Amino acid sequence: MTRDILLAQSFRGGLVESCYYGAIAVVDADQKIVFAAGDVTTPVFPRSTVKALQALPLVTEGAADLFAFPEEALALACASHQGEPAHIATVSDMLARLGLDHTALECGTHYPLDTKATRALVALGQEACSLHNCCSGKHAGFISLACATHQKTQGYIHPDHPVMRHIAHTLAKMTQTPHTETNRGIDGCSIPTWAIPLPALALGFARFATGTHLSADQATAAKRLQNAISAHPFMIAGSGQFDTLVMQALAPRVFTKMGAEGVMTIALPEQGLGIALKCRSGHIQAAEAAAAAMIQRFGKIESPVLEHFMAKKLKNWNGTEIGEILVAHDLIT
Repeated sequence: MTRDILLAQSFRGGLVESCYYGAIAVVDADQKIVFAAGDVTTPVFPRSTVKALQALPLVTEGAADLFAFPEEALALACASHQGEPAHIATVSDMLARLGLDHTALECGTHYPLDTKATRALVALGQEACSLHNCCSGKHAGFISLACATHQKTQGYIHPDHPVMRHIAHTLAKMTQTPHTETNRGIDGCSIPTWAIPLPALALGFARFATGTHLSADQATAAKRLQNAISAHPFMIAGSGQFDTLVMQALAPRVFTKMGAEGVMTIALPEQGLGIALKCRSGHIQAAEAAAAAMIQRFGKIESPVLEHFMAKKLKNWNGTEIGEILVAHDLIT
């Protein structure tokens, strides 16, 4: 087995406290591996990184137009949002256009990931509901797809539901990798997630970025989703989050999407490249540091926001600076 590479290190008091290892694949739309480091063959669960690919049928099957979703809704369908007021208002509007409310969502409930939003909710004496789930926008998209294609909305999260079968087919086509029961797990929001190698995941985003080897309607849908996210990067994540900050500064030259357990995907439309990486320990900040370095290196972009994540200052609860997370030197040379 190929050994993983060092992605980043955390420092405290000038000394290395932790080291984070993983793998990276950079692929073009013709499946050429431009760069690979670490163990890129072992399948990984992409988790939330593939939400934009999962949203393609929302556009290709006409649901986005049938329900006249604004760009903010299309961006939210691709999002792992923080549960801030704009996110909740948008997903509520999506459901209202279907004649439904939050009870139609089958993603589960948690409090907003944004601390201020949670405090505001508690201050009002309100409980969290499924709207606050970071995947509620994606799920509203799935429900709208069910409505547009005349399928029942109940049970849309299950692998044998027509919506999930459509999603599996789309992901398999985009990544050129089977999505079957043999590599299937259950994601945090209860829909299926399929483990695939990093080059396959990167391929999906190279094709998403360029439209190459996609049908005309899929290529148009991919471009439409990219435009929506570029115009409304706040919807894709939220305040202070990597995806939002990077795309606020660099979209449409860069598309990024984080996933749970240290998985990150990147699309670079100008270069025609897709990038997928996995921090093996699941450390998100190390994955962000490596992702920023890959954007700089392969996107040929210099930006303060990338530098911020490649050398991120760490503070304690008193706000005292106590160290930093630094991207591995080999990733930027």
